[in-house]
Amino acid sequence: MIGFLIRRVLQAIVVLFVVSVITFILLHMLPGGEARAVLGVKATPVQIAAFNHTNGLDKSLPVQYVEWLGQVLQGHLGYSYHLNQTVASLIAEKLPKTIVLNAIALIISVGLAIPIGIRQAVKRNKAFDYAATGLSFIFYSSPIFFLALVLVLWFSLDLGWLPSEAPQSGSVVGILSQPTELVLPVLTLVLAQIALFSRYMRSSFMDGLVQDYVRTAKAKGASDLRVQYLHILRNSLIPMATLIGLSLPGILGGALIVEQVFNYPGMGLLFWQEAQVNDYPVLLGVTLIGGAATVVGNLIADVLYGVLDPRVRY
Repeated sequence: MIGFLIRRVLQAIVVLFVVSVITFILLHMLPGGEARAVLGVKATPVQIAAFNHTNGLDKSLPVQYVEWLGQVLQGHLGYSYHLNQTVASLIAEKLPKTIVLNAIALIISVGLAIPIGIRQAVKRNKAFDYAATGLSFIFYSSPIFFLALVLVLWFSLDLGWLPSEAPQSGSVVGILSQPTELVLPVLTLVLAQIALFSRYMRSSFMDGLVQDYVRTAKAKGASDLRVQYLHILRNSLIPMATLIGLSLPGILGGALIVEQVFNYPGMGLLFWQEAQVNDYPVLLGVTLIGGAATVVGNLIADVLYGVLDPRVRY
């Protein structure tokens, strides 16, 4: 198992390196450049040249990347021209809030999707299966910004049950102390995720119901619940492990929209606001975190595979 983990970690490091190269190049290909974004459209060529020289932007792109990578390895992600703050401190401030929002939504989604998917598989082609399938298609096909706006319109404006704005506290503890304000952002993510997870769980569990070891267990007198939860469930969770790991970057992408709609003070809102002013160091830092989330998600999926299925370790 240790060798398996070491190989996966080394592969993750290589992938993360490639992601950093692509991200760095693409962001530096955006029109306008950092000097124009900071100094404004009225900046003279002399001012732009002085800015580029001061910040090392007049060097070749490979040299800039090597210098930037060296700073990243030391924990320095640059300096925000717009917010007058280091990118690392901004991410350290915003990332825990985004993690809390997504962790709550993911735990609720998986916790609900697994029993719903099992129930659909056991009662397939029945009323509950049809109803859950219909709702899953509706939520999964709805754009997340549309889903968020519908929830605000219904629960906040029409019914007046919930506030339309997320918690505005500067700390995670403060955000968790305002559960009412968290309901709509979390609910938006849960509805988008549970539709996907429940469908995969239903399909995976249905495959398990027709396996030979299930028939053997039933022939030995095992009850339906014992067969379902002791024999089928673990094998059915293997595809779910992959889905959860690979969904992490997608969840972060959805959180960007949710945070913007509900004004939630996390990484998504930070990226949205700084994209409006072309704050390249912040955009690069946040994008790098998103790439790291993708790599970590794949790594988590591999580890969960090894835990759920011992054959994968070899």
